[in-house]
Amino acid sequence: MSSATSTIPSRLARRRAVVVLAGALGAPVAWSQPAVRPIRLIVPYPPGGPLDIVARALAERVKDTLGTVVVENRPGAGGNLGADLVAKAAPDGHTLVMGAVATHAINPWLYAKMPYDPTRDFTPITRVAQVPNVLVMNADTAQRLGIVTLRDLLAHARQNPGRLNVGSGGNGSAGHLAAEMFKSQAGVFMVHIPYGGGNPAQLALLSGQVDLNFDNLATASANIRAGKLRALAVTTARRSPAMPDVPTVAEAGAADGLGQFQVDTWFGLFGPARLPADVTERLNRAFVEALASPEIKARMATLMAEPAPTTPAQFASFVQAELAKYQPVVKASGARID
Repeated sequence: MSSATSTIPSRLARRRAVVVLAGALGAPVAWSQPAVRPIRLIVPYPPGGPLDIVARALAERVKDTLGTVVVENRPGAGGNLGADLVAKAAPDGHTLVMGAVATHAINPWLYAKMPYDPTRDFTPITRVAQVPNVLVMNADTAQRLGIVTLRDLLAHARQNPGRLNVGSGGNGSAGHLAAEMFKSQAGVFMVHIPYGGGNPAQLALLSGQVDLNFDNLATASANIRAGKLRALAVTTARRSPAMPDVPTVAEAGAADGLGQFQVDTWFGLFGPARLPADVTERLNRAFVEALASPEIKARMATLMAEPAPTTPAQFASFVQAELAKYQPVVKASGARID
């Protein structure tokens, strides 16, 4: 055996010793490190909606900071199925949910049995976005009744109690609860007509089967611009940049008891309860930075959504306030899912 050949085992032994020593000292040794686990971002609704689209855009944006983020759609039970999966996941930062106003503020009062507690079983990370809703009337109906503004609508409703009807995507839906809050604060009575989803409700409005509804701005915008629907007010605290000429319900209805009215469709990131503070902070920082990027802002603008980042503490307080806001509204609506 040549001397060159005889030195091979000793070289290998020295190399192994270096690798072991480097690992013990915490030095980066690429071939000795395990593969990094991807983050699972659960979307508790079907693919294609604004929440899903934003989740996928954010997953792509944060990959340089957090590594691979895999979006999984787990719809069912009004979002409860996917949210519960995360509530019961290990608190290690590898399983998150894009929760929403339904999963964390409405469903706890709407469902007779909930598989999770919306505050105790989650760690809030950041609110992600808000999507304005808009109070719209069938344009022909509005013209026939002489309704141009929100105050016109309220005056007509007071003079004709029960003669106007308001459609929604179903009992307990965001549109239904917005209508109930509106009626309660303004002191008017309009008949609620539920449909099996947002699209059937909008078709009913366009055909004149119902007079008005509280619709998602992104969904209603094309028909507003086409003159088929008349936008009377947006439901958020401030006007939407997408339609700056449309007032808010609070400003247009301040003299009619609606000065504190505010409803929006929001969604945000949650992890399981007991997520370590350093992990929560790292996730918050990565997603908040992503929300400030021009690409994400542009993507949201196409959906008429607005970035709404927060600190974890701010998001926790926001969720508590939303829960408190919707409890009496759901109770007054009579909506219940057993």
